[in-house]
Amino acid sequence: MRPGDNKWTMTIFGRDADTGEAKFGYQKTPHDEWDYAGVNVMMLSDQKDKDGKMRKLLTHPDRNGIVYTLDRTDGTLVSANKIDDTVNVFKSVDLKTGTPVRDPEYGTRMDHLAKDICPSAMGYHNQGHDSYDPKRQAFYMGINHICMDWEPFMLP
Repeated sequence: MRPGDNKWTMTIFGRDADTGEAKFGYQKTPHDEWDYAGVNVMMLSDQKDKDGKMRKLLTHPDRNGIVYTLDRTDGTLVSANKIDDTVNVFKSVDLKTGTPVRDPEYGTRMDHLAKDICPSAMGYHNQGHDSYDPKRQAFYMGINHICMDWEPFMLP
């Protein structure tokens, strides 16, 4: 019911560790209408990108069903992929703008009963701990596979 993007919710916020100065903010779900919150673990790694360049990365599997990878030096979005094909609240994430492309069928507006919203408000990834194995260059994470229906109603 809150209007706007609510900019500092669902945001990965980076600071310079030496000065405390803000370096970047990347909002994963503008106007988080499903209450994903996105307070999950962020894994740090040094890996080659698709062009073979070594980068300092931050990988964040989010409750909204998207695994985000950012360059942790400047907040540049490197990738944003669905955890699995059942994620339906977003069709994709625009890598140029960083904005998720919503599917209105799974939105939470007052005039609409949405069925089988995936992920549920619990999220595909909750607050379990994840890890990265640099030898195998593999991430290990637990996920939930829970969807929900959303039935809006007004409170007096």
